Parts: sequence; structure tokens; C-alpha cells
Amino acid sequence: MTSSTIFSGVSPISLPPAPTGGNSPLTLRDMLFFIRMRWLWIAATTFAFLVLAGSYVLTAEPTFVANTQLVIVPQVSGSEAQRAFAEDAFIEGQLEIAKSSDVVGGTVTALGLDTDPDFVDQTPSLQDRAKNWLMGASSEPDTASQEAAGAGPRDRQPQQQIEDGRIRDRAIATLLNMMGVRRIGSSTIIEISAAASTPQKAVDIADTLARQYIQKNIAMKANASRQYSEWLTRFVSEQQRGLAEAASALASFTSNPRDQFKLAELQSATDARRTLYENTLNQLTEAKQRITYPVSDATIVSRATLPLSKARPRSTLIIAFAAAVGLGVGFALALIRHAGDRRIVRPNQIADAGGLPFVTLLATSRTSNGHSARFLAAGTGSSTAAAYPVIPGMAELSATVVGLRRKRRVVIGIVAVNPGGGASTIACELAVLSSISGAQTLLIDAAAQKSSLSKSIAPHSSTGLVDVLDNGELIRTAALPLTPTLKFLPLGKVVAVSPAIRLSSRRTQLSFAELKKEFDAIFVDISAFSASPDANAIAPELDGVLVVTSHGHTTIDDTMLVIETLRNVGAEILGAIINHAPKRIES
Repeated sequence: MTSSTIFSGVSPISLPPAPTGGNSPLTLRDMLFFIRMRWLWIAATTFAFLVLAGSYVLTAEPTFVANTQLVIVPQVSGSEAQRAFAEDAFIEGQLEIAKSSDVVGGTVTALGLDTDPDFVDQTPSLQDRAKNWLMGASSEPDTASQEAAGAGPRDRQPQQQIEDGRIRDRAIATLLNMMGVRRIGSSTIIEISAAASTPQKAVDIADTLARQYIQKNIAMKANASRQYSEWLTRFVSEQQRGLAEAASALASFTSNPRDQFKLAELQSATDARRTLYENTLNQLTEAKQRITYPVSDATIVSRATLPLSKARPRSTLIIAFAAAVGLGVGFALALIRHAGDRRIVRPNQIADAGGLPFVTLLATSRTSNGHSARFLAAGTGSSTAAAYPVIPGMAELSATVVGLRRKRRVVIGIVAVNPGGGASTIACELAVLSSISGAQTLLIDAAAQKSSLSKSIAPHSSTGLVDVLDNGELIRTAALPLTPTLKFLPLGKVVAVSPAIRLSSRRTQLSFAELKKEFDAIFVDISAFSASPDANAIAPELDGVLVVTSHGHTTIDDTMLVIETLRNVGAEILGAIINHAPKRIES
């Protein structure tokens, strides 16, 4: 049926757009919001790092460190500045001697570390295997080729010596990595530290290194004295010949003295030769004594003691470092996720992008019996107390809508971006709150795609919006009174074309202008934008539209598509609603 009734008296409401500017400075509230939103990422990453650190601490082999201290007595002379410089140079040289291969090798031999699994890895490592594979060589094929060639015992013996030398060198290199030699402050005391898998082994290595260093020092001094003694021996022989020649010349001249001055000269030369000979002979005697009884420049002042606790791994430091790194990585991942997340979680996302005057957060709530509080049942005779909202944030939204109604009786449509956004619940709650305030309110179900309101409030109604579009007089019987100030117009039975599209034709028996004379507020539930074109058809005929999004599910791109599309067809976007927000975000 076609009617000549034309919509009139319904004009869009112009609201000032929200101010848009540059990027706002980061505030403490923004940081707290970021932490509330992404705390799970940060906590999970930190926990993962702590688990890795804990696993390492529990499975890593403990290392114990023992220390032996020695005092060095430098044999230097000169001025005070010269002695200080010479002492520093002497001690630095002794530190290098203590780390020499002779000292370390002697320790390896004395303690048999070349057979200790902690110092000699009998099986090639993964890195060695990879290197052998890349170089096309391997120890197993070499052995096999030697056996295939029928190598005799004489050929295998040098090969075994070479292998033993490699094992010893590997043990020396390992010990060099597990030991340390340092000077304590500016004193003449040096400290030798050694690490091992057991406390006793660490003590043995530290003490043995100190003894090997002292032996090396004694051997070096003895060798130097021996070389000096050999040179003095040759020099004494030369001086002895010279003295004999000088004495012979003096004796010859004395038997027939002709010149007293010549005699005095020969006597002086002979005495000088004798003095030099005697001094050299004394030095030779001292050098031989140093060879026979060498004295070291270093003395042990503190032997190593059993360490009471492990030195590595440092459990507290590792756990603290893992926690710090986990927090840093967690924050970084959370920032990346936060920056790339296009889902709506904050009102300013829609307000800034869409230039909307207001955006409201609605939290999810449950009734005491465990079911979602959505609808007010028809014909129950419930009081106004039973109609109070149960959705946190709905009171603020209703106050904003009431503010619009004070300026003009408005026909407001509620449309969700995607199905399941809660537009029907919000429309029902707004209608209930409006009726509680004393306003004559009409709630219309125009959601042909999914008529949740009609099924919940009036499942057995015989007439509805579809029938009223054909016969305007049926509005009096089709609009069911829920409370003295609230009526509900169910959808009815949709045959082909949805009521929203029929309303957009402006050729129906239903006139919003006539309804506004009877009702102070009219709320229209519209099918979700992504599921039906009804919103594009009916939105221009309303005074304004509220766009409903779902917190953490609806993207800003989908929301802006809805806003821009509705604006392009001439609809006025009053604001947006972020539904299903967590209570901590809504607060």
C-alpha cells in the first residue's frame, strides 16, 4: 500500500565537532592506561625471561673461585721516582710471568689437568664439527685412513705424541680462561685466582699456580745467575792473566829499577789489577751461591682457602638482570603491539579520528542471577525501581541524550558497526532511563536482520512496525505499553523489504512528525551496519545516530567507514559508544 504521507518536521541536529589538533603530550594517565591495557604482555615476557634465567641457574654447573696472595720484593735502586717507576714495571712483568705458558703448563702437569674432563673436552664440540665439515676434514676419517694404510707402531707413536700435545695445549688454554692474576691496588701484593667445579680443586689450582710461579721465578734467577757466573768466570780468567802479567812486569822492573816514576806506575797498575780481580772473584762467588741457593722475589702471604659459596652463576644478579631485560623487552613488545593495534580501546581514538562531540564507554555487567540484563519484559507491571540501568556508564550516556532532548524532541537511531555490538541493549536501556526521567518514550525495533528486542519483550505480538507502515492507525494497538511513560513498537513480520528501507521512501503511513507530538523521545534500534544496509536507508530520516562499537574488537577503520558512510548519506552522527569495556577501563 502506498500513502501520500510525507515525512516532515524532522531535521538533523547540528553539533559542534570536537576540536582536533596536533599530537597531545604524553601524560601520566596515558601511561597508566597503557600499562593497564598491556600489562599481560609485559608480565608474560618478564615471566618468560625469569623462567629462562631460573632454568639456567638451576642447571648451570656451579663454579668456585679460590685466591692466593703473594708479596713481591722488587730489587731496584735509584731515586724515589726511579724506584717507583721501576717497581711498577717490575710488578707488571711479574704479572705476565705468572700467566705464562710455563707456569700454567706446570700446573696442568702437576695436577694432571690434561686428563680432567673439566679442562679437556674429549668429544669435539658442535663448532669444531662444523669447522671440520667446512674444511672437509674430520678426525674419524683420518684415523680410518691410517688404519687402512696399515700404519705401524712407529707411525702411530708420533701421532699419539701430537695428540697428547694438543690435549695439553687445550688444558692450558682452558686454565688460562679460568684463572686471573691482578695487582692489589698500588701495593706489591699480587693475587692469583682460579675457578673450578669444586672448592677443593679451585684451592689446589690457585696454590699450585703460586708455587709454579715461584719456581719459575727461582729458575729464571738461577738461570740469570748461571749466565752471569759463566761470564764472570771468563772475566776472572782474563783478570788473572792480566794480574799475572802486571806482577811479572813489576817484578822485572823492581830487580833493576832505573825510573822511580815507572816503578810507581807499574805498582799502581798491579794494585788496580789485583783489586779488580778480587772484586770479580767475590762477585763470582756470590753468583755461584745464588745458583746453589736461589731466592725468589715473591713469597706467599696468604694461601687459598675453601670458598664457602659458589662464584658463578650469580643467581641474584642473573635473576635481577633477567627481570630487567624482561621488563624492557616486554615494554618494547607492548609498545609495538599498542602502536599497531587498530582496535578501539579508548574514546579519544574515535573522537579525534571522527570529530565526534562525545564518546561514551559502557562496561559489561551481569545481573545477580548470572544472565545479561538487557531487556525489560512486557506486561510485567514492573516498577520504576526495577528499570534502573545495570550497565556501568549508561547513566552518563542517558544524561547526554537527555541534554539533547531538552533542546528538541529527538528521534535517535542506535546502530552497531558489527553484529553483537549491543545496540539493542543500549537502545532499550536508553528508553528505560528516558521513561524514568518522566519523558514519554517510544522504543522502536527496526532491526530486521536480528530483532532481539521483539523476541525478548514481545515475542507473541500480532502487529508491529511492518503493519503500522501500511496502516498508521495500528500504532495505538501495536505500541505496547511497558510502563506509564514507555511504549514499545515491535518489528512485526518482515516479508520482503525491511521496514528501515520502506521508511526511507517517505511513502508510508508512519510519520515521525506525528509521533513526536505524542512522545518526548523516540529510540530506534537499527540492524548492524556490516550486516544490513538499513542504517544507510533510515539514518537520514532521523534526528541523529549513535554508533556502537565493541571494545577491543571493532577496529577504528571499520568505525570510520560507518561514520563517513552515514555522513555521506546525510545522517547526523551524535556520538559514539564503546560497549563491552572492562570495568577498569570504564572507571
